[in-house]
Amino acid sequence: MTISGAFLVTASAYGLSIGSHALENPALLAPMAGITDRPFRRIAERFGAGLVVSEMIASASLSTGQDLMVRKLAKSSGRLPHVVQLAGCEAHWMQQGARLAAEAGADAIDINLGCPAKRVTNGYAGSALMRVPDQALALIEAVLSATNLPVSVKMRLGWDDESLNAADIAKRAVAAGVHMITVHGRTRQQFYKSTARWSLVRPVVEAVQVPVVVNGDIVDLASARKALEQSGAAAVMIGRGAQGRPWVVGQIGAALAGAAPPRSPDVNTLADLVNEHYDEMLCEYGRDIGIRAARKHLGWYLDEATPDLPKVERKAVLESEDPAEVMSRMRSILTNSMRAAA
Repeated sequence: MTISGAFLVTASAYGLSIGSHALENPALLAPMAGITDRPFRRIAERFGAGLVVSEMIASASLSTGQDLMVRKLAKSSGRLPHVVQLAGCEAHWMQQGARLAAEAGADAIDINLGCPAKRVTNGYAGSALMRVPDQALALIEAVLSATNLPVSVKMRLGWDDESLNAADIAKRAVAAGVHMITVHGRTRQQFYKSTARWSLVRPVVEAVQVPVVVNGDIVDLASARKALEQSGAAAVMIGRGAQGRPWVVGQIGAALAGAAPPRSPDVNTLADLVNEHYDEMLCEYGRDIGIRAARKHLGWYLDEATPDLPKVERKAVLESEDPAEVMSRMRSILTNSMRAAA
């Protein structure tokens, strides 16, 4: 397949460019199922993330019109390119999913070869595809044949330490027409245990002529710089490090780009931010589902701002079914804890 040069993903001194979209910095928000929904991505964008990626979308479910997957296609805003991540194990559904994503306004498509969850790998998708490179390549080619949008691939180092084949798969993917590769510095069998091995991403960087993004255990500027140094990658991707701190992606990105990073929220700003995030989740999912979906985010905000919060107070916030009570308690806890720390 011939790809127009207008769609190439290129590295620059300050970040990446995807098609005609020049990114401000080289710090990306990782796609995380059930986490990087539209409300979360909006906040990360506001604080200056270089790029955000949708939650993983099951291509077969999207193609058959499942409401949840269709909703995940929605853009978070218009400031950054809209990147949609697709997962699946059949070329037909991946091809159809790519077409639907393009029709919905996607600016780029990311293919999931990295999810380690059993519910995904048991269906021979996600990182299970690294065990069958030919099948992985067939899915990549199906997506590339469906659209002229730039395509990236997110993977792990391999299935286990006996099969560290990320570089080989990346080389084949790029030869097929893929424009960017992201590698989490763990194997699938590691899940999220031990530590990410950024140095093992370097063989991928050396194997391809497109930007490589390093992912895994990047939580601050120091770890970002170390990951870039060890891997030789062009950019970093932050996942769990952004939980409860959606502003950290923009802070890391600005600093890497030599710009002044945005400040972390102060007392009033954080309380307002949490309230806004909560309200948007209720709007996104409806009151009942939104209350439950927001609890993990509220828990992460509490962990970040008030790590010593008594369990009874934490429980009162996270188990309440009354949105007004939840926000009243959150504001009081956040305000009191941050003033005490000042």
